Amino acid sequence: MLIKDIFLSKTPVISFEIFPPKREYPIETVYETIESLNKLKPDFISVTYGAGGSSRDRTVEIASTIKNKYGIEALAHLTCLSSSKEDIQTILMELRQNQVENILALRGDIPSEGLKGEPYFNFAKELVSFIKSEGGFCIGAAAYPEGHVECASLDKDIQYLQEKVQCGVDFLITQLFFDNKRFYEYKDKLVQKGINVPVMAGIMPVLNKNQIKKMVSLSGASLPNNIIRILDKYEHSPEALREAGIAYATEQIIDLLSWGADGIHIYTMNKPDVADTILNNLSQIRSVLTKENHC
Repeated sequence: MLIKDIFLSKTPVISFEIFPPKREYPIETVYETIESLNKLKPDFISVTYGAGGSSRDRTVEIASTIKNKYGIEALAHLTCLSSSKEDIQTILMELRQNQVENILALRGDIPSEGLKGEPYFNFAKELVSFIKSEGGFCIGAAAYPEGHVECASLDKDIQYLQEKVQCGVDFLITQLFFDNKRFYEYKDKLVQKGINVPVMAGIMPVLNKNQIKKMVSLSGASLPNNIIRILDKYEHSPEALREAGIAYATEQIIDLLSWGADGIHIYTMNKPDVADTILNNLSQIRSVLTKENHC
């Protein structure tokens, strides 16, 4: 099923993100994660892509398992900056062969060793156009409520996003954020620009101080004072930080759902117990929203 059709049948859409294990670890480790997430009945699970395409084959294999073994829609990440036209055509063929119909189209990061020659695709919008021309896929793209770290301004970043949507993007998933006000202001700006595709709010529970600071430095997301206090207060007590981080993410999601967000995308960091706890915290709220969908 195409993810754009899921949005037509229900709101909010709930999804999880997982990542392939590194090459030195057996791929079976991620299947344990999927087995646990399957019990939570997400609308789809996205599978990330290693820097420079380092886990490309694993992404396809994992996405295929999610779709064909568990019957959950899979969203395969696909980066293009380090890929040739033939590389992308090969991946699209492999995804088709495995009945994976949904792609998150991304430019990708510049590899640490740099690019080899002039890239065929320079921007995500070029990848979106190419996938669209090939046909048969539902295309998602990334959105940045506080602007992309490489972009001069938020307004300029929204202009580029508008171009991606015009090239054929069906839905958006935001980068992580910790201040819902930033998301609401961002959504208003998108509407003003005529960007009306569904926008899923990306939520990452705070579980590790160093990890969050690294993610923030890479993504450009800001840390509100209340998150900083949580990190400073509980950084030496992993269980306390886990409890506080899950509580904060839960409060964020409750507010987003009350506001009427199209969907929630939880960055699980391959920790299904965290996703399980969050959804249990939301069980009655989700029940109310389910009843509303059936009215």
